[in-house]
Amino acid sequence: MAKPRKIKESLIRNIMFVVASASITILFLIMLFLFWEGIPLFKTVPVQDFVLGEYWYPTSDPPDFGIFPLIIASVVVTVLSAVISIPLGVMTAIYLAEIATHKVRELAKPLVELLAALPSVVIGFFGMVVVAPFLQDVFDIPTGLNAFNASLMLAFMSVPTICSLSEDAIYSVPDNLKEASLALGATKLTTIIRVILPASLSGISTAVILGMSRAIGETMVVLMVAGGAAMVPTSVFDPVRPLPASIAAEMAEAPFRGPHYRALFATGVVLFLFTLLFNIIADHIAHKYKQVGDATL
Repeated sequence: MAKPRKIKESLIRNIMFVVASASITILFLIMLFLFWEGIPLFKTVPVQDFVLGEYWYPTSDPPDFGIFPLIIASVVVTVLSAVISIPLGVMTAIYLAEIATHKVRELAKPLVELLAALPSVVIGFFGMVVVAPFLQDVFDIPTGLNAFNASLMLAFMSVPTICSLSEDAIYSVPDNLKEASLALGATKLTTIIRVILPASLSGISTAVILGMSRAIGETMVVLMVAGGAAMVPTSVFDPVRPLPASIAAEMAEAPFRGPHYRALFATGVVLFLFTLLFNIIADHIAHKYKQVGDATL
């Protein structure tokens, strides 16, 4: 009886190892291809000129491959979307897990998860047709397709992910911690702030990481509503072109393995490093919060 069980466990272990190895290998090959196609650009264009150059005119003669405005645009829309989505997502999660009635929670939870499944092109279309004219009329600006619109749409995409995962983390905090706090005379608000949130910080930080990771690499939304202007913004209402939007908009027009083609892949390398840096920082923060949560428990 024990022998078939060991064989079964060994088979399952081997299958999982093969699947995990295949995933890692595929990701490594994609990364290798990205660097293989992008790095040759730096034989003719210095890295400093590429990263810090302020002009992106890939079809001019001679071409200018400066992605500094694209980097700034990506940073601006990501930071703005984080400022909007993180408080909204976490506070909504706290309400659903600790304040809302069971009936409200059972109704709202599926709706939040349904919002997370909306295709990005639908959100982008909503930003173009509804939000852009609204911003243009309210703030009296030349165009509603700008960094602020893109940040709103990215936040709209991130909030459901942050809310759903944070709500699960908060809801999973042991009841004895809450009851002990209330028994000692703490109010409901104090219990949430001083007990529940520290105990669930690991799950909340993971939710934030996943939500913002979606925002950083999002292509369709920023392509549709950011305005597409490759310039350094002086205001949140200026049109911008983040890194993913530039790659998506121009890859079909770039001659195969020409300078423009190489520049777009090099832009992808920068985006990859930018995302990797964000994930390393976020993982460090998540680990730190996990230690805080474990100490609280």
